[in-house]
Amino acid sequence: MGDIDQREAARLVDRIIEEVAAWPHVTTEEHRFEGREFTLGPREVGHVHRWGIVDVPFTERLRDQLIEEGKTGEHHVVPESGWTTHYVESEDDVDECVWLLRLSYLYHVNTLKRTPAGAGNFENVDVDAELEELGVSDEIRAAFEGRKSSES
Repeated sequence: MGDIDQREAARLVDRIIEEVAAWPHVTTEEHRFEGREFTLGPREVGHVHRWGIVDVPFTERLRDQLIEEGKTGEHHVVPESGWTTHYVESEDDVDECVWLLRLSYLYHVNTLKRTPAGAGNFENVDVDAELEELGVSDEIRAAFEGRKSSES
């Protein structure tokens, strides 16, 4: 991470918290190391640290594809996991972090929609349309859906 002022990092992180906390059925709670965690039921969508780090969990295949496309980096502590780390140093980073958190959110919504409670809770979330709006590549979509990228 560069020489970003800690107050500026906290301001940028607050923007991420404000946006993600407003998503349907997302709850926020304290996370260790001066963090805020976003959950969707029992599932963690990701968390932020006040000093400008955003950690987001994905399947390893999806994480690998996101790294390959330059959307994020390996987790700063556990690089061999499905977790990713993105640093918040500018306004552009806020948008990139919200994008990653939304992708994680949609992944969990997609899974929860297969349950009776989730089907009702998330009937208004059009995962396919949102993936289109996020502009995900065919490879990211394939990893998201758990299929080979050569399938259509």
